[in-house]
Amino acid sequence: MKLYNTLSKTVEQFTPINPGEVRIYSCGPTVYNYAHIGNHRAFLFADFLHRAMRIIGGYSVKWVMNITDIDDKTIRDSALNSPEWKVEFGKQTNDPKENLKKLTSFYAQEFLQDISVLGIKKEHFFAMPYATDYIPQMLDLIENIYKNGYAYISNGSIYFNVGLWVSKEKYGKLFAIDFDNIISGSRIDSDEYAKEQASDFVLWKAKKDDEPFWDFTLDNQYLPGRPGWHIECSAMGNHILGLPFDIHTGAVDLRFPHHEDEIAQSKAGYGVDTSTFFCYNEFLEVEGKKMSKSLGNFYTLKDLLHKGLDPLDIRFSLLSTHYASVHNFTFFGIESAKKARLRIQEYIHECFELSGNDFHEIAIIDTFESDLKESIADDLHTPKAIEIVFTFMKSYPANTLSNIQKNNVLTIFDMLNQLFDVWKISPKEKVELAIPEYVLEIGRQRWEAKKNREFQKADELRDVLLQNGFTSKDSKDGFELLPL
Repeated sequence: MKLYNTLSKTVEQFTPINPGEVRIYSCGPTVYNYAHIGNHRAFLFADFLHRAMRIIGGYSVKWVMNITDIDDKTIRDSALNSPEWKVEFGKQTNDPKENLKKLTSFYAQEFLQDISVLGIKKEHFFAMPYATDYIPQMLDLIENIYKNGYAYISNGSIYFNVGLWVSKEKYGKLFAIDFDNIISGSRIDSDEYAKEQASDFVLWKAKKDDEPFWDFTLDNQYLPGRPGWHIECSAMGNHILGLPFDIHTGAVDLRFPHHEDEIAQSKAGYGVDTSTFFCYNEFLEVEGKKMSKSLGNFYTLKDLLHKGLDPLDIRFSLLSTHYASVHNFTFFGIESAKKARLRIQEYIHECFELSGNDFHEIAIIDTFESDLKESIADDLHTPKAIEIVFTFMKSYPANTLSNIQKNNVLTIFDMLNQLFDVWKISPKEKVELAIPEYVLEIGRQRWEAKKNREFQKADELRDVLLQNGFTSKDSKDGFELLPL
């Protein structure tokens, strides 16, 4: 397996830290609202990566995706009398923690339902931790960072000393940072900030009125408050997988500040690196434009399902673009993905039909399999894999293959479907069609006319069948009515 590693800015041969086992940590959703289709691209990328490591790499995989249920956004929208509060959350109380839990629990369940619809199976996760369940581990990490001299207390909050860190360690492993903008003593309290604001970031935020808070005493100072966003993944990743783990995934915008700060605080507190590989999916655009509510092109999964889109087509479409390329989401593209997916499905159905051919050459099947595996092993090159499938189907139609070849091809498609998960590896289901009696009678009359060589009458009755939405498939022993 080879992957593009943002740490080295190159495609590298992947070797796990622990032989035979891959530990993957994926930054999951912040559950303050419904996930949009761009978010889901990141989750589908991580899902495909973990599948590829199992199916192509042959590794056992521990895949962790966190749920961010405490940050600036969740607190803002769960605040008392927040305009974002929905009746679905229940009734607000005077307890900020309870309100936070109600809001985040609702959106977490919506998220779990979404990823299930998109084929991301909950049983594939080694763990799906909620940030609020790991506050003690975060406090331990913050205390370690402070004891090691890389954090300081100011106005009840605790900040990471970026200036001191930069003087001893590299800061900017994932993203080119303008160090001229690092101003000694400047601090950033917000979870998200612009790239030019590479200043001291908050590890622990001082309690504010009407916000949820946890007790914390550091250096004999009582500091009630709540964690900053960046500290969460460091603590959860270390506690669940151990640092360093093998692969850290996320959308490309997480490189800085989130993952860069994660690297610094993990090394400052635990004395080890976060991960050996950092892999990112690129952004998603809609009809060539940045997705935005103001442009009217902002879509959640429910929005797309309400438009009648099949989740299998959405999944296949998003996986058809290489994860490191910008995906231009269009409704024409979804329709094209649907046609491609169904063409492959039809070929799979055809491979279940018995063949009288004696063509047994297996080399072409072996080449097909090795080419597919090589394309996936080469930095998850899904577009190339799909191209290989269509080239094979065009070169070797199913009706030209022998039964032995068809069985081997079905084994390959089963392997491919364990990755994409958008097809059924089974014979085509026969649907019992209810044909009206009067249509059957027209069919019988046409068949009798044809047997009696009354061809003009037979043609006229054929036209009547067509007008009623049916055609007749004739054989020497009889006929079969088929819907148009």
